[in-house]
Amino acid sequence: MIGDVQVVDSVADAFATLVSDVLARPRRDGFSLFLSGGSTAGEAYRRLAHRSAKTVDWASVDAYWGDERCVPIDHADSNYRLAHQNLLDLVGPLRSDHPMYRSGTPAEAAADYQHQLSELSSFDLVHLGVGPDGHCASLFPGSDALEIEDPGILVVASRDPNATNPYDRITLTLPAIARARLVVFTVAGTSKRHAFSQIVSGDDLPAARVSADEVVWLVDADAAGDSVAS
Repeated sequence: MIGDVQVVDSVADAFATLVSDVLARPRRDGFSLFLSGGSTAGEAYRRLAHRSAKTVDWASVDAYWGDERCVPIDHADSNYRLAHQNLLDLVGPLRSDHPMYRSGTPAEAAADYQHQLSELSSFDLVHLGVGPDGHCASLFPGSDALEIEDPGILVVASRDPNATNPYDRITLTLPAIARARLVVFTVAGTSKRHAFSQIVSGDDLPAARVSADEVVWLVDADAAGDSVAS
């Protein structure tokens, strides 16, 4: 396991504080922010929208996604829709907005996003969650996408070989995530406790393979259990 683990009272509040502070720092160029999905992300994004309203110049932010289900952008299970409803539509115009899936086959969509990301000089912040099975982004245990090692392959189509998580997906690869200056994991609730304990113990779960310049784990007490010393 790689990174700084912080056990916090509220994962959403801790995320909002950390990310708003990072986004508020002066910069010459835009800021590439990679967003996630899930209920924890939704709450974290609502808190971030509120906290950043007066401190962040969102017109300097380029929004990307770390993974996406191959569904229309207005679908109830779309990560794009979740991020817009809970954050992006609340904070005003961005510098740019890059949905990960619009149409076509998963392979075609992955190739298009690969082209978009190849033009980025850096990945500034990547937000990730952790599933009960230890997956992050759409890198599932046993999936072909998880085994990509070529640093030039940034985006691939993916599907859960265990059929636990539905839909065809598009996802960043581990080499792509490793380009990030900062990765922030948000892990909340007892449903994540077993997976987080395995990650801390060094088991080979997808989330445990993540590396970047800096990796921060924001974990609440329900998810941390006894796996992290207080």
